[in-house]
Amino acid sequence: MWVFSTAGCRWLGAAGSLAVTVGGWTAGTLPVRGGRGLWEPRGSALTVAGAVLAYLGLTLLIVAWWQYGRLLLAGARERVGVTLGWWTAPLLLAPPLYSADVYSYIAQGAMVLEGHDVYGAGPSVLAPGELGADAAASVGGHWTDTPAPYGPVFLVLAQAVVKLTGGSVVPAVLGMRLVAVGALALIVWAVRGLSGGRPGALWLAALNPLLLVHVVAGMHNDGLMIGLMLGGVLLAVRGRWVAGSVLVGLAVMVKSPAAVALLFVGIIVARGCGGGVRGLAKGLLPGVVAAGVAALATLAAGTGFGWLRTQSVAGTIHTALSVTSDLGLGLGLLVADDPEPVKAVVQKLGLLVALGIIGALGWRAWKGSLDPVLGLGLSLVALVALSPMVQPWYLLWGVCGVAAVAWDGAWGRYLAVVSAALTYETAPSGRTPGYGFALMGVALVVGVLVHRRAGGLPGAESSGGRPHGTAPVPAPRRRRSRGARTGTGA
Repeated sequence: MWVFSTAGCRWLGAAGSLAVTVGGWTAGTLPVRGGRGLWEPRGSALTVAGAVLAYLGLTLLIVAWWQYGRLLLAGARERVGVTLGWWTAPLLLAPPLYSADVYSYIAQGAMVLEGHDVYGAGPSVLAPGELGADAAASVGGHWTDTPAPYGPVFLVLAQAVVKLTGGSVVPAVLGMRLVAVGALALIVWAVRGLSGGRPGALWLAALNPLLLVHVVAGMHNDGLMIGLMLGGVLLAVRGRWVAGSVLVGLAVMVKSPAAVALLFVGIIVARGCGGGVRGLAKGLLPGVVAAGVAALATLAAGTGFGWLRTQSVAGTIHTALSVTSDLGLGLGLLVADDPEPVKAVVQKLGLLVALGIIGALGWRAWKGSLDPVLGLGLSLVALVALSPMVQPWYLLWGVCGVAAVAWDGAWGRYLAVVSAALTYETAPSGRTPGYGFALMGVALVVGVLVHRRAGGLPGAESSGGRPHGTAPVPAPRRRRSRGARTGTGA
């Protein structure tokens, strides 16, 4: 059937994306005030109709994405960037979808401009006459009084958007969406470079509906963190580890989990020097460079070093996707009158296990039995799975790394199914209703069954890729003549 050809998938996905956008105009995460008559509630009937349309569009997008990936595996020659443009374009003028976080970003940028301590208070400190007050009114739940858990680099960007738009909600949201599109472009560049241009890598990373929904439509700053982080890894693989460390340092100054990349950049540098004591010593330098970048960025931003004490604030908010929080709460209710201390212990144990897994993956990368990029991706997946707070889009931290080198391997298969399922967890309004978890469960079961019935995704040997998990970092580089071209990969 034509609809299941690459051209048909491109049209089907674009139609799904358009349906998500149209539905979002009545069922999205609309502002409490400041919508300028564009993003305003239209009544309960239209809200329900919009939500149904958005869910149908999301399903079309996921079906198109899955079939498109299978065609790429079968050897279809496709310009994935063109398809990405088709699927992204309808979302560019949508209201915020699937999250209210963008209102927090705008409010925090306004707080900096108004002289408030963004690491000491939440958006609720903005008075009605101050910049960003309308956005602050739309900040969801716990985040109203929560200090910013983000680094100063992101706050500078948010501050710039507020300054250019005067803090008006609609222009400021569209300004933050431009930042998100820039982050998407960074991810495309980095994944394309790390994968050697394999279109399937972009399929799992950039075309992923989970990324389109939460980075483009929802404008989560995780996209910027991922783009800077993987861009830094790409530069390190190409031998430009100082510039790469600078990018990773900037990524950490957006969101701190990017610091995991410094371990694997260090391994790339150390093995590139031939290993041994000298290589090990040089492998510590990326961390030094990144720390210098963090310090300079903090001083230049003028927001202070309060970000050092706010990195754990997100962990105080319980999310149902956190296995350690759920397990800790359940255990606490069984053995104690106050479950919180038990929950905190289980959360800390989860993080210790995650650190152990990261260490083991780092050791394998150091020994040359694991591609450092794959090691980074799997490390971030483990960190997310065992974190005290988990949101659906956090999975993207690791997915994009795995996609770059193992999109058609076992890990790529599993992450593709989980990505599709997680896309259903959050409603267009940003809430997480019970039926969202039910839809997520159904999507997970259907994804597994379809995957098995279709014979799964073949391994790398079927698509001409290198064996998964075995690509070592580059050998020590020889001096080149001034006119020689720099290599583009490990």
